[in-house]
Amino acid sequence: MHQRLLLYFLGLLPALPVRAQVSPTRRASLKPAVDTIFTTKKHALSEVVVSASRVQESILQSPVTVEKLNARALRLTPTPSFFDALENVKGVQVITPSLGFKVINARGFSNTTNVRFVQLVDGIDNQAPHIGGPIGNALGPNDLDINTVEIVPGTAAALYGLNAINGLANFTTKNPFSFEGLSVQQKTGLNHVNDPNTGVKLYSETSVRYAKVLTPKLAFKVNGTFNRGYDWIANDQADINSSGNATTGLFGAENPARDPVSSYGNESSDRSTLTLGGKSYSVARTGYNEKDVTDYQLQTIKADAVLHYKPGSETELAYTYRVAVLDNIYQRSNRFRLQDYRLQQHAVSLMGPVVQARAYLTRENTGQSYNLRSMAENLDRSYKPDAVWNQDYTKAWNAATQAGQTIAEAHATARAAADLGRYQPGTPAFKEQLKKLQDINNWDQGAALRVQSDLIHAEGQVNIGEALRRSSNSFLPAYIDLLVGADHRTYVIVPDGNYFINPNPGKDPLNDNLTYSKTGGFVQARARLLQDKVRLTATLRADKNDYFNTRFNPRFTAVYSPTQQHNFRVSYQSGYRFPSLFEGFSNVNSGQVQRVGGLRVMSNGVFENSYLRTSIDAFTAAIANDVNVNKLSRARAIEKNQGLLVKNPYTYLSPEHIKSLELGYKAALLPGGRLLLDIDFYYNTYRDFIAQVEAYVPKTLNPDSTAIYLSNRNGQNRYRLWTNSQSKVNNYGGSAGLRYELAGGYLAGANVTYARLDRTANGDGLEDGFNTPRWAYNLSLGNENAYKNLGFGLNYRWQTRYYSQTFLVNGDVPAYGNLDAQLSYTLPAPNLRFKLGATNVLNHYYYSFLGGPSIGGLYYMTVTWSLPNNS
Repeated sequence: MHQRLLLYFLGLLPALPVRAQVSPTRRASLKPAVDTIFTTKKHALSEVVVSASRVQESILQSPVTVEKLNARALRLTPTPSFFDALENVKGVQVITPSLGFKVINARGFSNTTNVRFVQLVDGIDNQAPHIGGPIGNALGPNDLDINTVEIVPGTAAALYGLNAINGLANFTTKNPFSFEGLSVQQKTGLNHVNDPNTGVKLYSETSVRYAKVLTPKLAFKVNGTFNRGYDWIANDQADINSSGNATTGLFGAENPARDPVSSYGNESSDRSTLTLGGKSYSVARTGYNEKDVTDYQLQTIKADAVLHYKPGSETELAYTYRVAVLDNIYQRSNRFRLQDYRLQQHAVSLMGPVVQARAYLTRENTGQSYNLRSMAENLDRSYKPDAVWNQDYTKAWNAATQAGQTIAEAHATARAAADLGRYQPGTPAFKEQLKKLQDINNWDQGAALRVQSDLIHAEGQVNIGEALRRSSNSFLPAYIDLLVGADHRTYVIVPDGNYFINPNPGKDPLNDNLTYSKTGGFVQARARLLQDKVRLTATLRADKNDYFNTRFNPRFTAVYSPTQQHNFRVSYQSGYRFPSLFEGFSNVNSGQVQRVGGLRVMSNGVFENSYLRTSIDAFTAAIANDVNVNKLSRARAIEKNQGLLVKNPYTYLSPEHIKSLELGYKAALLPGGRLLLDIDFYYNTYRDFIAQVEAYVPKTLNPDSTAIYLSNRNGQNRYRLWTNSQSKVNNYGGSAGLRYELAGGYLAGANVTYARLDRTANGDGLEDGFNTPRWAYNLSLGNENAYKNLGFGLNYRWQTRYYSQTFLVNGDVPAYGNLDAQLSYTLPAPNLRFKLGATNVLNHYYYSFLGGPSIGGLYYMTVTWSLPNNS
């Protein structure tokens, strides 16, 4: 009764009649609401996180910004999965290259692989080894097994290494000792409503979880998910090369070098300079739209099995096996069709209060996957090589102009003539050729992606402070904590002769794998002073990579808590990102441009002898202008403009580096912590961005002939090289979030994020695009039991327009806002929960980045059945 009176005075419950007037049934119905409020309030003040410091600590007193989604927040989300819900977290940006592939980032410099942000599942990295980043949640948990999510927006490299210089997400799954029983979930939905590219498509996902405690020491769980759908479609027809023939007055559909964003086979390497009627024209091969050369059917099959053993009351040993087989669209510099793509992971972990250790092996096989750009290019070239096509084009153009056609009409006639015999989308011959090219592992002739790779990782940490406190002769004061850890990682690649080669082959050609390793460790000391009102932490990490000297990452943090409710924090840290496998070692001929890893062992001599493609483009454009407008001979135009050529100023790869300063304040306000407030501000300095530069080497040793060779595509060896930007870049920003517990179980939230790019010294534009909206905000409201087991969840997200800079296309991404909503109904007796929801309810199609798909609404119904202890 005292609790109810207190709630009444706090405004959390309406006035109640005296106890004698409340029926037992009514009392029983009120008790869960009362318990929920007290539990929530207590939880707000005592909720713990692990990811910020690798030890348990209060979320209010975390030394760096950390966001957490607990079980209640995950139930309230209107998105179809917990992974989709991450887009609504403060400080987090998500881009969508595919319905089955979303990319998480924080604090700027986002891209479609984002090797700067790490995803962990129960502390285990779930990246695809050859990429260096995860493929969405392909190797992660399903919705039935997810327990909590912790996100650290901002560098976490001092503690984790792992290239986590932009942030880290850790997904914690349900322990079978605590969550036992059977759960089954079915999601059924629709997307592509009012999509001009296709009709309405069905979406389906079935998940199962079963956990059993066999003895007090032994338990296991198994999970399985089968997902099918139709992927979002990329069909942006904006012309990337709209000024390709500006000097001849040909624009729009009349431009013979037209290059639509979502059309492949007409990129810069697929164009020729043809002299027609005394003028120079840039002419591209015809190419194919993305939807012509891919299958948008999406399918994911994933499963895991985990065996837990408790050798002692506080120690747990677990073996985990995960497997995923998927078909969907994936994007890096180009877009890919992942088909029969397989990931497997074996992991052993030991968790205790003093010692924690993990070892795991991740295996990757790209199956029957292929490159969409290479597919389009080689569909064109397989029926007619460039030289023959150009000859036919020239012959037909000359005949058309002699017959009296206009210049624009002659180009259209010439293309139709040169395209005679071209494979037509949808025909049996087209399908047969696409299947053939899909299996040719050479991107100058086919499109196959055939990579087999392994990641082997081992790590351990010892909480020395905890160990000494448990002994009788501790020399550490009680207010000092000491943590040490070390890790080792090796990547193993099977050279396929196209994507990867071994630059240092051994004597055994049958076992000539490429290996790439890193070893690191850290020590962390923490002091609690002034009756635990001040917490100081110092961390030092060292990492040694096979191809680089040892790098050191320090971190210093301080938290001041004048009361339990008010907490101020400041941190300074640095971080390094070592080149990923494909940045360091790739060796791919793609569209007659060879992409080469930036380590000296891969690209020795290329940097010193090449010229920037940007300068060559300016050089050839100036030649065309002088020939077409100023009526100079081609030889005279080359001589006049050769001063525009610029030697490649870049060199071999170094690790990327960040320094970060962060300030923050977190508070639990109002009685019981009903109002949670979190504010953070950061300032980052980056240098040595790992990026790509195109540079071409003339096929001559005579410097006097360089300009002549670089004026002709056939006179060059073309390279796309991984290197470091010469820019030193600062970016800054911040975020603020509110979470308010209202009477009756309502939960309201609001957050806003600001991110700003500030280039400083030596800006060369080679660094990755910032690719981040300046402003974004989220508003949410939900209640699991608003009325008689009926609940709901609403979330509205909005972000400003931003400039998207990728290797595929540059330009502005328009501002957009999305409303997500769900209604839920729970039947307690059979423990059934129904959820009717939609993302992008209003179905306003938008792009989350340029070059990607158009995203509409997804409307779904989820039915979940669980035994009582499994949810």
